[in-house]
Amino acid sequence: MPPTDASTDTGAGPAPQLGGGAEDTLDLQLPEELFALFREDELAFAPQRTDDGAGHLLDTPACWGPATTPLGLFQLVPVRIERDLALISRWMNDPAVAAFWELAGPESVTAGHLRAQLDGDGRSVPCLGVLSGTPMSYFEIYRADLDPLARHYPARPHDTGIHLLIGGVADRGRGVGSTLLRAVAELALDNRPRCARVIAEPDLRNTPSVSAFLSAGFRFSAEVDLPDKRAALMVRDRALRNLL
Repeated sequence: MPPTDASTDTGAGPAPQLGGGAEDTLDLQLPEELFALFREDELAFAPQRTDDGAGHLLDTPACWGPATTPLGLFQLVPVRIERDLALISRWMNDPAVAAFWELAGPESVTAGHLRAQLDGDGRSVPCLGVLSGTPMSYFEIYRADLDPLARHYPARPHDTGIHLLIGGVADRGRGVGSTLLRAVAELALDNRPRCARVIAEPDLRNTPSVSAFLSAGFRFSAEVDLPDKRAALMVRDRALRNLL
């Protein structure tokens, strides 16, 4: 399943390193017939796109557009390895980040993690979080209902998961994570009309992360035993979005 957790401010969880023996976001194999049904369903309801259709299982985060936040204009920009690898790898080697994401090491470690998503079927899309024109965070937007996470909680069709890493130390611990989490959850709900819930599963030990989700309008749903951690299942409900 995707990452274990993010930085000291927020993190919805990175996936354990590929090949490390734990479940990974991309290890849940869908029967071809079922995948074809998902694809037909997505294409039937999706609005017209101007891109090549990548990320159709998530209604193409590249087309979600910007969000206005109290901190400035925010936008998700899909990762391009040739452009973004050095930056993301540097973030992954920050000890506060590495403690939960477990992707410290040479750039090849981060590259392998990114390529597993970029070369996959589109159920997980890695993105840079760009605030006022500056890349300052890393997100993974994923289909929680198609992820191994779905084995561990009562998943619903089109549940959308979030993992977040705040890159700069100066942006941690002052509410930036909560602002971005709320913005991305709102983007997902606005652009994925069949998604009733946005899901996150930060490590239960990562108190700042859990607190950030609560401040962003998520509710604590349950403690969940995952292969690599005990997680706090955090949920932002479409039905409650105007109340929290």
